[in-house]
Amino acid sequence: MTKIYGINGSPRRKNWNTYSLLESALKGAESVGAETELINLYDYTYKGCISCLACKRKNNQTNGICAYKDDLTPIFEKLKEADGIIFGTPVYYLTVTGQFKSFLERLCFPLNRYLKDDSRVLDKIIPTGIIYSMNFNEEQAKEYKIPQVLFSNKYALSLAYGDFEDLWVYDTYQFSDYSKYDCDVFDPNHKLKQKEEHFPIDLQNAYELGKRIAQKAVI
Repeated sequence: MTKIYGINGSPRRKNWNTYSLLESALKGAESVGAETELINLYDYTYKGCISCLACKRKNNQTNGICAYKDDLTPIFEKLKEADGIIFGTPVYYLTVTGQFKSFLERLCFPLNRYLKDDSRVLDKIIPTGIIYSMNFNEEQAKEYKIPQVLFSNKYALSLAYGDFEDLWVYDTYQFSDYSKYDCDVFDPNHKLKQKEEHFPIDLQNAYELGKRIAQKAVI
């Protein structure tokens, strides 16, 4: 059976944006027969790449999995057998969460070789996708050049897995009660309207993303 993994790079869980979008994406994958699993990165203790370069040594036996052993090791073992992977992260300070960044370093770096004609470790194409959720609206995201800032994630996943697409979710609802926070740059009524009227569309788009990835995985 096709196995699609969801990777949640947000500290928040059920009923919040990134988690909900990933859940919807995995339901989309399940709708075409895939088996799915959601992994929450904030459940694990780990660090980013330590530049040991074990994965780049001649005749190394890492087989595309980071040589440093910690909580991520069994996750990398699972993902090596994945047919598709859907990542999700909120955007903090114009980029992904620190937890997600450290994970992506450790995941992708061992999957690439420093060779001109044989750069990919994997012998098959694995479809991947990232769902980005953010408090910015689309115009603000463009103003702050967030797509350019996050291009490296597209590059890393395309290079490692051979297939990539992304989904951008803007103007999300950030607080359960805006009156409890110092945040007068936001209009709570507008935010609530976005949540009620537009976020269901975002969830449907995530569902379709998951469905596409699962369909591509079996081609």
